[in-house]
Amino acid sequence: MSQVAERRSNPFRPGVVLAVLLVGAGAFLLMLYALGQGWTGNEERAGQAHAASDGLPGFSGLAQLLESTGYTVELSRNRGRTDEYGLVVLTPGMFGNIDELNEIVQERRDLDAGPTLIIMPKWMAFPVPEQWDTEAQEDWVVLGGAMGPVWTEEFALTKGGEIDVGQTNGWNGFGQSGELPQSESVQALTSQGEEAFRSLVVDSETDVLVGALEQEQFYDDYPPWPVIVVFEPDLMNNFGLADRNRAEVAMGIIATATEGEDMPIIFDLTLPGLGASENLLTLAFRPPFLAATLCLIFAALVIAWRAFRRFGPPIAEAPAMARGKQQLAQNGAALVARVKRFHLLSDPYAALMSKRIAEALGIRETNPEARDVAIDRALERRGFDGPGFASRRQALREANGPRDIIRAAGALKSIERMLKR
Repeated sequence: MSQVAERRSNPFRPGVVLAVLLVGAGAFLLMLYALGQGWTGNEERAGQAHAASDGLPGFSGLAQLLESTGYTVELSRNRGRTDEYGLVVLTPGMFGNIDELNEIVQERRDLDAGPTLIIMPKWMAFPVPEQWDTEAQEDWVVLGGAMGPVWTEEFALTKGGEIDVGQTNGWNGFGQSGELPQSESVQALTSQGEEAFRSLVVDSETDVLVGALEQEQFYDDYPPWPVIVVFEPDLMNNFGLADRNRAEVAMGIIATATEGEDMPIIFDLTLPGLGASENLLTLAFRPPFLAATLCLIFAALVIAWRAFRRFGPPIAEAPAMARGKQQLAQNGAALVARVKRFHLLSDPYAALMSKRIAEALGIRETNPEARDVAIDRALERRGFDGPGFASRRQALREANGPRDIIRAAGALKSIERMLKR
């Protein structure tokens, strides 16, 4: 079989290969963007108390209301954005990480980066069960009951205080008054703790529904930014904003927190468990990663150009081991030459030639010695001159070096050639 590798036609069209590469690159970039945006496939709308939720306990209505009145509203999945300038709205979960909440509040107080608004959780809400015979929309929930957060004593601003859920006849504050959506399940600060709060909104029993933290520390002769805690979330959630008076109170709370200044309002989504890593796609194009990204893009372009500019179809690789009897014999001879055991070839070759010459002369003797004698007699009858087969075979056995062995083997082979003439 020829050792020259043969050429074969390219089974892939360049256009198809380019399309596959473009689709793969696009899918990879989309994956990076999805990781940064938090597209994890988890349900974020119903049953949770955060600004991305349209359920009754959620605050998407508040975010839309603020945006429609001219505020710059952002929903942040990045923990680092809580240090930025602006009003940061924190909506911790009922069983959230209280250490992280304390850390965020303390960092903002130390940096004095802007006001902080904390809306306490109250409702236990669940999606509408599928077995209920009702045409429930995706964001509908069932309120399972109200309870205060389990971490009240661990929260630095309410430590030593008491938060209770009970019944009240109404609320008043910011020159407004009214009823709450569920008057029998109202959450309020009933006892001040180590940190004192100034009442902004109270219930009929004068318990604090919304309070501003009393702060004595000043920064460069300026008072610190307010820290406001909304103990009754029904004043600002989707459930509560169905009433005009409560919506006006919600806007009054925001105005008090911002002190009338035009600043961005950032709703944090990391405390409710919707945080995401920084967008890897944009991170790759910012220093110090920009240089590495440009090098990778350039290398990919060079590789693609070389791949599509290749001359002709690919060359088929030759088989690692050739097939056939001739190649098998060559491989065996190469092995013998490598180990230098030429003397091991003498007897097998002499036996092979004895059998072949006997067949050519019509001799059926099976005994090797008797067959050699019969070969010599047959050669004499044919008038063969020179040493007989037996003597040449003996000369092959006595040969030592490779040249002598080859010369003696050639003498045996000459008898076969003579018979074939």
